[in-house]
Amino acid sequence: MNRPTMNHRRLSTLARLTFKNAASLVYLGVVAATAVFVLVDTLFVSHEDASFAGIWLFLLAAPTVFVFLLGGSMAGAESFGPAWFMYLALVVSVLAQSLAVGWFARLVRGGSGRSRTVHAQGA
Repeated sequence: MNRPTMNHRRLSTLARLTFKNAASLVYLGVVAATAVFVLVDTLFVSHEDASFAGIWLFLLAAPTVFVFLLGGSMAGAESFGPAWFMYLALVVSVLAQSLAVGWFARLVRGGSGRSRTVHAQGA
């Protein structure tokens, strides 16, 4: 009976570290702004040559995106593999990076992130 509560607590902690702290939200905001920039540059700006705007997304998702892409190429995908695999690797990498940023922010703050109560000395 305790098992579902424990899994729910772990998922809640992972979601909180990924989406519900200031450091992760700043990182996800920068990634979202960069994705909008890449989308606008791709759709509405004409280039004589290829645009390198998409590189910024990969740099923001580094190093985990390169691990996923290397794993895909080792599994038999040519070059970067199909487009859906590249996008999936990018999204999963950004979420993994956001989790890592949230975990690091909690580590720097010290503790588990729970509210600490102040107790009077000698009472």
